[in-house]
Amino acid sequence: MINNLKRKKAILELSNGMKFEGKLIGYDAAVSGEMVFNTGMLGYSESMSDPSYIGQILVFSFCLIGNYGVPKLISNDFINSFGHESSSIKTQGIIVSEIFDESYHYGSMIPLEQWMTEQKVPGIMGIDTRYLVQTIRNTRNLFGWIIPEGAKKENVIKKFPFLEKFKNDEYVDPSKFNLMPTVSTKERKVFGKSKKRVAVVDCGVKWNILRMLVDKGCQIELIPWDTDFSTVEADGWLISNGPGDPRNTGDLVERVKKLLDGNKPVLGICLGHQIISLASGAKIKKMPYGHRSHNQPVFIIPEQKAFMTSQNHSYTVDPSTIAKDWSLWFENANDKGVEGIKHKTKPFMSVQFHPEASSGPNDTAWIISEFINKL
Repeated sequence: MINNLKRKKAILELSNGMKFEGKLIGYDAAVSGEMVFNTGMLGYSESMSDPSYIGQILVFSFCLIGNYGVPKLISNDFINSFGHESSSIKTQGIIVSEIFDESYHYGSMIPLEQWMTEQKVPGIMGIDTRYLVQTIRNTRNLFGWIIPEGAKKENVIKKFPFLEKFKNDEYVDPSKFNLMPTVSTKERKVFGKSKKRVAVVDCGVKWNILRMLVDKGCQIELIPWDTDFSTVEADGWLISNGPGDPRNTGDLVERVKKLLDGNKPVLGICLGHQIISLASGAKIKKMPYGHRSHNQPVFIIPEQKAFMTSQNHSYTVDPSTIAKDWSLWFENANDKGVEGIKHKTKPFMSVQFHPEASSGPNDTAWIISEFINKL
């Protein structure tokens, strides 16, 4: 499976002073990023290509990653490129316990490590990832460096424009900058044919959101994050997921406020939920540890029915600031954090988790349908 004798050593250096030694996988270069994790047994290609993970080093807690390779990517074809949430890897790097260096699955395009090497993404194998996940869970705002043997931080790979603003010896904190220009589409695009037209504000949208909307009979217009909304004709609006601090998104909150003055359905997902919350008058705060993984339990209010969800976020809505015209819709079962809000009279709703989760639990996919039924 793996010949460790042929692999260089690599160090994971954390901002809390801890260091872990393992073996280099993927591209031979140093990178830094925010430390996050994923508990899924599969779906590594979806996670690594999810724009929400930009600027982050992703730790996979499952013991073996890469065993079914990477599915075929059809250039910018979100409908048929299953296993991908964008056209490229967005993570800074990955940490795994073991990686499978070949793949035999019928749907595999290339092995995982070859994909990483071609896209200049490094990683480390041979680290106790479950212990590392516990460290991330128990440490406030943890950042890291992947440093291959013989590499220097001066030779760090800076794949995305915002990374040029960081010094070579500095831990990368993606929340310091407005990441929307990096992850959003540069031009307006229309997909599908239907009388139901949804405008998707691209804050780093996952392709599976677009797939689900088209599959459920919608025409979608994918628009850049900084579009003048008055130039868009739509029956409803979806504010997508994405990376970073929702308060660091230019004038997007102000433009969403104008949508909330109207009566057309609006749905926010993940970052989109935080944007809508800010636009409604609520306040956002940074979480001590963040919500990560495929197994975050939430309760719908007031029924107290439980759902399992997929999440990756560092910011949350302050429940004491939810506006009087809005109500708490979902609540985290572990820490009682806000997981969704809903307008009391208008067709506006938002959720912190991913109802379109791919991979991940599909317990809340009905939320997409509920939104479409309001169009």
